Amino acid sequence: TLKIRNLAVGMVLKEISLSKNNLISLDEFYELYAGDKTMLEVADIFSEYEKQKSKKMLKDFDDLLINVHELLAGNKAIREKYQGRFHHVLIDEFQDTTPVQLELIKLLSNHKSDTSFWICGDDWQSIFAFTGASVGNIINFKSMFPTAEEIILDLNYRSSKKILTACQKLISHNRRKIEKELKTENPAGDDIVILESANEEEEAVLLVHEINDLVQRKELKHTDIAILYRANFQSRVIEETFSQRKVPYQIENGQNFYDRYEVRCLLDYLRVINNPLSESGDEALVNIFNIPNRYISRKFVGELEQICREKDCHLYEGLKGLRIKLPYIRNNIKELIGFLNPLIENKDSLQPAELIAILREHLDYDSFITEDDVPSPDDLKILNINQLQMAAVKFTSIDEFLTYTETFEDQEISNNKDGVRLMTIHKAKGLEFPVVFVIGLVEGVMPTKKGDIEEERRICFVAMSRAMHHLYLSWSRSYLNQPAKQSTFLTEAIST
Repeated sequence: TLKIRNLAVGMVLKEISLSKNNLISLDEFYELYAGDKTMLEVADIFSEYEKQKSKKMLKDFDDLLINVHELLAGNKAIREKYQGRFHHVLIDEFQDTTPVQLELIKLLSNHKSDTSFWICGDDWQSIFAFTGASVGNIINFKSMFPTAEEIILDLNYRSSKKILTACQKLISHNRRKIEKELKTENPAGDDIVILESANEEEEAVLLVHEINDLVQRKELKHTDIAILYRANFQSRVIEETFSQRKVPYQIENGQNFYDRYEVRCLLDYLRVINNPLSESGDEALVNIFNIPNRYISRKFVGELEQICREKDCHLYEGLKGLRIKLPYIRNNIKELIGFLNPLIENKDSLQPAELIAILREHLDYDSFITEDDVPSPDDLKILNINQLQMAAVKFTSIDEFLTYTETFEDQEISNNKDGVRLMTIHKAKGLEFPVVFVIGLVEGVMPTKKGDIEEERRICFVAMSRAMHHLYLSWSRSYLNQPAKQSTFLTEAIST
């Protein structure tokens, strides 16, 4: 196992993957980042990673592309064999291809053969740069293949004229793009609605009012409506408000906020602290034994459960009186009890948000959950934990907060297939809805602070262009308890 210290594991893996997808060798990686201490550390890890894989005869997904490229580029006989094998090559979603995939296409093409290439894509919907996709592949395709015939499919069958006009205005601010003007034979439709609110909570309440009006006045179904957001952490306030006000909804991945692993683990700690001598405390204790890893086996847990059944006691009570033979388990259990006991004894004087902060610090929970020694504050799991802590601030007792989180188990509300669809913009790509709400249109969220501005604008374009008849763009003057500014994208889309 590679040990990575002082660097985010996710960042290291991303850099290695991006280098491979851009056909940057290890030697070139060292040369490219000469003088950059952090990236040279990444290069050292890259080197060791390649050695370990070779030693164990393993390959990752990126290697499969790299190895095929090396084979075709370095072996004329094999290259010519495959150049003549396919008469027609069709590639969809070409805007999402990586540089190495483009080079494979070049190696397979041969002007001497009768192979024809047909690609389909939309550079305005290229939103997967984080996976290594290069929008330049489709933008520069004509210059790489000068004899290629270009057919612009500019007739839109989905959206009303007003929605399409807003989308066109927005994307016009991108400099790197294939020029085209979208057309539609659909009616002009309703004006785009701008929702302004004081904060995320008020934004969610506004959504409820608008949705109820659409369902009652325009006789739309809840399934006709989608709420799109830039990142998963944004769903928490929406879910809570919808649950409280009985608006049925469905999360695209089927998992509500309080069911997400990194959130659920902290809630299990709260359950043990709140009431260790209960059935819910028993279940929660089993769940947290190895959060973080204490090397407690299923066999040990089974034996503990058997002893507690015989003694007619709860697991935490039985655990404290248990004689444990293995030293490492004995020490880990002793540390766990030593940590939990004072919290259990003082639970009435601890507020839920304060307790979550204690758990995060003592357990080094952020590093555990992200598998990073230095977790990024932008990591989605960290953002979810932050949201949990923000939700807990409203409550003064652990019991009250836990009771509140359990209300989301009502499947009639929170996972209703006939409900409003909640999803990230990336999940929504390729879908369409009669009504779309794009929320969180504030600077720093959309566009994100670190994202490429043109990629971020394309993401916003994808969100807006999911709408067929009604489009709502929503922003708030405060976001994540900080003053917020209206997104530049909103201004661009509705400019006259």
